[in-house]
Amino acid sequence: MHPMLSFLMVAGAMAGATAPVLDDAGLHAVLEQRLSGDRTGACFAAAVIDKTVSRAVFCADSTKSDGIDASTAFEIGSVTKTMTAALAASLIAEEKLALDAPLAEYLPQGTEVPDFEGQPIRIRHLMTHTSGLPALPSRLAITSMDDPYAKVTETQLYGSLADVRLSEAPGMRFAYSNYAVMLLSDIVARQSGKPFDELITERLFRPLDMQNSFVRKPAKTTRVARGHQQNGAKTAAWNFPRNYAGVGGVRASLDDMVHYVQAQLGQRKSSADAAILMTQQQLADVQGAKVAMNWMLMPSPGGIVHAHEGGTGGFSSLVAFDRKQGRGVVILSDTALTAVGGLGRLGMHLLDGSAPLESPRRVATASAALLDGLSGDFMIDGGLKMKVTSEDDQLVIQAAGQSAYKMGFDSAGDFYPLDFDALLRPKRQADGSYAFTWFQAGAEMAAKRISTGSAARAARARIALNAEQRAQYPGDYPLAPGFVLAVIDDDDKLFVQGTGQPRIEVVPLEKDVFVADSVGAEIVFERDASGKVIALVLHQAGQKLRGVRQ
Repeated sequence: MHPMLSFLMVAGAMAGATAPVLDDAGLHAVLEQRLSGDRTGACFAAAVIDKTVSRAVFCADSTKSDGIDASTAFEIGSVTKTMTAALAASLIAEEKLALDAPLAEYLPQGTEVPDFEGQPIRIRHLMTHTSGLPALPSRLAITSMDDPYAKVTETQLYGSLADVRLSEAPGMRFAYSNYAVMLLSDIVARQSGKPFDELITERLFRPLDMQNSFVRKPAKTTRVARGHQQNGAKTAAWNFPRNYAGVGGVRASLDDMVHYVQAQLGQRKSSADAAILMTQQQLADVQGAKVAMNWMLMPSPGGIVHAHEGGTGGFSSLVAFDRKQGRGVVILSDTALTAVGGLGRLGMHLLDGSAPLESPRRVATASAALLDGLSGDFMIDGGLKMKVTSEDDQLVIQAAGQSAYKMGFDSAGDFYPLDFDALLRPKRQADGSYAFTWFQAGAEMAAKRISTGSAARAARARIALNAEQRAQYPGDYPLAPGFVLAVIDDDDKLFVQGTGQPRIEVVPLEKDVFVADSVGAEIVFERDASGKVIALVLHQAGQKLRGVRQ
């Protein structure tokens, strides 16, 4: 992770105030504050588990409740991985699987398996995203992004291992890998002697009374939510081959996920207790990423927060809990929100009330300067050329050989196509010009300018500051409880340094506007009527945080 990209979650986890007890009405009010008028039109079903359980459902579009309630099943995406870990843990207890056994021991005979100078990939590496395997199998032939995993075959899954060349020993680097967990899912099914869907029903759904949870077919009484893209368009459900569903194929209701979190907190006793507790133990600490069995770990004043987000083509989810504090959170959404930041900040706010709550993404109007700054020709990672222009105060994009599309703009500072699901996030660079990041179909791709024009004009606008001007900015700017962004004047330059983070240089582009190009952040300072700097606003990753100068 980039140094500053991690601080939003860290800030929430570091907050020290006692989280308020929320009843149903209080939780509903929080969801309304976060979501009312949000341009995605998303619906949230959320619960806070403490000594009691509060539940609420809220839709950004008040006309679009779709009958969602606490028993409606949502795709939970990668939160499924934590359940797959529990199944693996149960097999470890039965000595049908071993954490430190080489992956090769559990694969079909003759499978070519990569290693690094004799050091093998082990089962623990699959559950901690430290295997060195890529995000997806190289031979996966995705025929439709509407349902990308539906037709993956055993030949593709295991044959792709032959294409992997490890550049370092497994366990040395954290790199999130759906491929690794697809392998684990199939291994768990094979070692148990049962198909994955039957195994998870037997060992998790039934013991935890998760009546509306399923992998392949819902119960006749289960109502299933319809998924949406972040532009509001309805989209198809995702399907997985039977034994590979452990990577993201579970659908579950809010009530069922409450039961799941209660089990994680030790509040709901069942035959799954020992396996669940095993999954919570830390297995890796690599490059600052602390990981248990498919749980991401973050420090909190009282203990450790276990968390995992999920996202499919039409849904988002989050589960987080602090076992020592006895508090957990579930958020399920009928909309794919990964490209617009997911559910992490809302989850941390509900888990610890002192963490900042983000604002709704409302439809907004881009400034003429921003439209002009983005105009030009760009090359997107992968070789796709895209022309960006403006028309009638709107951004227009046209990929080479394709039609032109108008873009909307939201209050978080992102552009989005009006006709399909994607996102364009502007990025101010150190020379004053604009580039952008393009999000589509789960991919995040950098776009670099290949024409001049606006870029040259912006570069000429960059300013230099003398010592007196630099002296106006240093100070401490709290952005969240427990997290302060310090502005430092040193060696004729300005730097920012977040709590527990390295120092990063910021470059002045114009009066009170600075950019940290290495982490894609822009900082805008605010002044009072006398001209004194009193606050700053950090713009990063489609989010804004304001800190008042101490």
